[in-house]
Amino acid sequence: GDASGWSMNERLYNQVWGMFEDLARTVAAYRSAVDFADSRMEKELDQALADPATRSGPAADTARSAARARHRELVERARSVLDRDLAQLSAESQVVEPALPPEFARWDNPVWHGYRVPMETPMAVRLGDISLPERADLRIPMLMRLPLERGLWIDAGRTSQAAALVAPDELRRLAGDLATAIAGRLLAIHPVGDLTVHVVDAAGAHANGYAPLTDSGLLGGPPARGAAGVAELLATLTRRVDLVQMAVRNRALDSLPPEIDTADQLLVVHDFPHGFDDRAVTQLRYLADEGPAVGVHLMMVADREDSGGYGPLLDPLWRSLLRISPVSDDHLADPWVGHAWTYEPPLVPAGSRILPQVLGQVAEARRRYGS
Repeated sequence: GDASGWSMNERLYNQVWGMFEDLARTVAAYRSAVDFADSRMEKELDQALADPATRSGPAADTARSAARARHRELVERARSVLDRDLAQLSAESQVVEPALPPEFARWDNPVWHGYRVPMETPMAVRLGDISLPERADLRIPMLMRLPLERGLWIDAGRTSQAAALVAPDELRRLAGDLATAIAGRLLAIHPVGDLTVHVVDAAGAHANGYAPLTDSGLLGGPPARGAAGVAELLATLTRRVDLVQMAVRNRALDSLPPEIDTADQLLVVHDFPHGFDDRAVTQLRYLADEGPAVGVHLMMVADREDSGGYGPLLDPLWRSLLRISPVSDDHLADPWVGHAWTYEPPLVPAGSRILPQVLGQVAEARRRYGS
């Protein structure tokens, strides 16, 4: 917590982002230095070939050897600086990672075994880890501020080289497990009654995977099944968005009907567009666009190819969501320096019971406080 901030969590948040910026800068400097060395060597070799006196024979060999030696020296110097900076960041990570609170911590962090239901709304949540190939074992927590301004899309399609190596059924299972892990984390880091989670699993395809959520009794209702269940849940959330928008515009939040749940809402849609007709798709797009501003957030588990029949109609929906993957993949690009970051999903370790244990504590707290 050496960074600035009003609280320890804010200081840790700022420190993690400082580590991300430092890693991005030092790798960008290294890659720039290597590019410069490559272009300089290429230029020197071209000059040697352009001069008849050094085009062949011992003089040519000497010129090429000198160019390659200068290239090697520049690259080694850049690598030395990179290794120094990476070693410093690695040492910082080893200190920061164990100090992170539950909302920022990996599932294997001991902090979860001392978990207590929070009393304050979290400022951010960990959605995974990111790294660069120059030091793949140096993983920076991927922290996103709350409330989420964009929905999440967990890509269940075989759209990358890493995903193509996984069987389709296994990939969908991992995508559903990732949705459970993220929804469970969000429930765990919010105060009692501050977040309601709904699940659409129209075909019941991932009933076992969502068991930690359903068994804990923390969902806003049973997972929506079939087209009728999907339509009913979407109509309820659409009505909530409409009423809260009107109440906010008229500064009349106290006048909301008593049946309106004023807690933030998270809608988890599994295997989209199964169970969705045209009206349901339109409502989902509306929730993705208008929901975040009034506390309704979306997380979709979907293979984009499954909705190919809608053509470009759904392109704005996909663009509005933050795409993450259930397997390690280098699909995240930052607009700052243009790196392609490798994303590591925050799945619960195989065989771990930490998620049901934590959700059980949340459920007990809800019963205790009558929420």
